[in-house]
Amino acid sequence: MTINVGDKLPSATLAKVTADGPDNVSTDDFFAGRTVALFAVPGAFTPTCSAKHLPGYIDKNDALKAKGIDEIACVSVNDAFVMGAWAKANDAANVTMLADGNGDFAKAVGLTMDGSKFGMGQRSQRYSMLVEDGVVKQLNVEAPGEFKVSSAEHLLGEM
Repeated sequence: MTINVGDKLPSATLAKVTADGPDNVSTDDFFAGRTVALFAVPGAFTPTCSAKHLPGYIDKNDALKAKGIDEIACVSVNDAFVMGAWAKANDAANVTMLADGNGDFAKAVGLTMDGSKFGMGQRSQRYSMLVEDGVVKQLNVEAPGEFKVSSAEHLLGEM
């Protein structure tokens, strides 16, 4: 079942990428008491994710923060080392990278996709979420192959 606006995020463990390496964080703790712009990508270093999705959130950091966003986070079904390398390669210091290595969070929110025909296996769908104190306030899920409603620009326009 797919998560909906008004739902509380499910409890899951993600790996937060830090300068000292991976640090496991619970979604309950990470999203508690603040407003987070969360976006999900099918994979780090993939074409649309690298050329459009991540750069949009890097570029719109100040505008999102001005609208009350406490943190911008990106989640992907990749390991923490890949997410860390992707952040470094894109100078994404203002985006918290969250690794969902086994896809448990993607499954828990009901937003998986099968990327097997691309050699990627089960991944996360592309989406953006506005999360306030662990509750989904906005959810923008892309149609397969699209990049429109999950962009930083779209999220800003909805705030």
